[in-house]
Amino acid sequence: MTRRIFQSICVASISVFLASAAVILGVLYDDFSEIQMNRLRAQTELAAQGAAHEGAAYFRDLEAGIYRITWIGPDGAVLYDTGSDAAGMDSHLGREEIAAALRDGYGESVRYSDTLTERLFYTAKRLPDGSVLRLADTQYTVWMLLAGVLDKVLIVAGLAVLLSLFLAFRLSKSIVKPLNDLNLDEPADQGSYPELRPVLERIASQQRQLKRQALELRQRQAQFNAAADNMNEGLILLNGKGVVLSVNHAASRLLGLPASCAGEDILAACFSTGLKALLEQAKSGEYAQTVMRAGELEYQINASPIVTGQTVAGIVLLIFDITEKQSAEQMRREFTANVSHELKTPLHSISGYAELLKEGLVKPEDIAAFSERIWLEAQRMIALVGDIISLSHLDEGTGDVKQENVDLYELAESMVQRLKPKAEAAGIRLTLCGSAAPVYGVLQLISSIIFNLCDNAIQYNRAGGEAEVRVFNREKEAVLSVRDTGIGIPAEHQERVFERFYRVDKSHSREIGGTGLGLSIVKHAARLHHARIELESAPGRGTTVTVRFPKEG
Repeated sequence: MTRRIFQSICVASISVFLASAAVILGVLYDDFSEIQMNRLRAQTELAAQGAAHEGAAYFRDLEAGIYRITWIGPDGAVLYDTGSDAAGMDSHLGREEIAAALRDGYGESVRYSDTLTERLFYTAKRLPDGSVLRLADTQYTVWMLLAGVLDKVLIVAGLAVLLSLFLAFRLSKSIVKPLNDLNLDEPADQGSYPELRPVLERIASQQRQLKRQALELRQRQAQFNAAADNMNEGLILLNGKGVVLSVNHAASRLLGLPASCAGEDILAACFSTGLKALLEQAKSGEYAQTVMRAGELEYQINASPIVTGQTVAGIVLLIFDITEKQSAEQMRREFTANVSHELKTPLHSISGYAELLKEGLVKPEDIAAFSERIWLEAQRMIALVGDIISLSHLDEGTGDVKQENVDLYELAESMVQRLKPKAEAAGIRLTLCGSAAPVYGVLQLISSIIFNLCDNAIQYNRAGGEAEVRVFNREKEAVLSVRDTGIGIPAEHQERVFERFYRVDKSHSREIGGTGLGLSIVKHAARLHHARIELESAPGRGTTVTVRFPKEG
């Protein structure tokens, strides 16, 4: 803008200068011409008076100076001329000024020279004797005068141009300075040109509108970021080329993406052939999904293209952690297979014994033994089904089950008395020690914890061994501990013994009639009471299982 103002002022200044110079030169030239003509008229009057009084003697030894004097007779013949030989000159009757002088007593004319570089002024006066006295003066034309003073004109023009440039520079700076000094944050407070007031008010209005819109955008962005960062699912926004625009905390955690990956290609930050194929399908405008695995995590990625017209403007990646879902599905399949297997064995036994009895292939004295075997297998199935039902109830939670204050010691004492006959039959000494320990929970579930731990301590013990139940009351927890001197659990199996149907020694477990669900019931019941289970065991040295019930909740 400064340059355009500078150029405009320069052009205007130079144009005004040239126009003014032309007008002044023209006016002065006309004034000088009029002065010269008046002077020529006066000289003509004086010369005419002298010639009228003295006659031909007036022209003898006459110094004409810058003027040319011509004396013409009444017949037009030249009698005297200061510039040429009078005898050789033509008649002057046809000259404009001579004809006017002979007719009116005075005449004048202006003629240009043959080269148009000079202009000639003629004045003529009729004398009393009828002759005519003419004076002529020469004047250069405007162009010749300009050529003569061209060097001076150029100097003046140069000075004028320099002055114009200087003034244009100063003026352009001074004009633009208030504009450059405008505070666009507060345009309404500027005391600049009044002509700019409507523009500044419009800018101020737009500034207020933009601030409101920016505030709304920041609020919406903050709301979006808060919602995205609190999502359990990963969310990644990509542009149409696969460059990351936004990534939430869950996506960073699941894919191991750095928080500063915005602006990078997603494949450069987290390359995977599965992810690459997913993005290629999404870039073609199709919805796509895939399942990927990272370490111990398994997650599902859904890619939804954002289509504008015929172009994919962006891609939304939604990431779900399906590790627990897949684990639960795997456990369900294993549970179904294990239940089928566990039920099939006693059913085959019952079916085989019953078939022998039906066909009469059993001796009368063996019928009782066969019947007892069928009864034992049926009891094993009943116990298995009962444990499965208990686990199902535990999976559903205890929301509709009554909770109450329970004395853990009294409950343990009751279970010890109930299992003592079984312990004595197996040659195991079952004992209880400790003190009263109040617990708030479901009586039936706490009983199942004590029963299963004591039953395992008896079943997986050795003849002549011991099973000790201890109950302690602590400041913030009630502790139940069951220790046996049995076969123990190898270290590699200790993390899995609480899984359903998991057995360290499958042949020994079936031999003693275990269902493989006892410790799983203990785990679920303890979890519903927010209790913590600790296991210490060594092969051949026995096992100690400790359950710590918190006093609160």
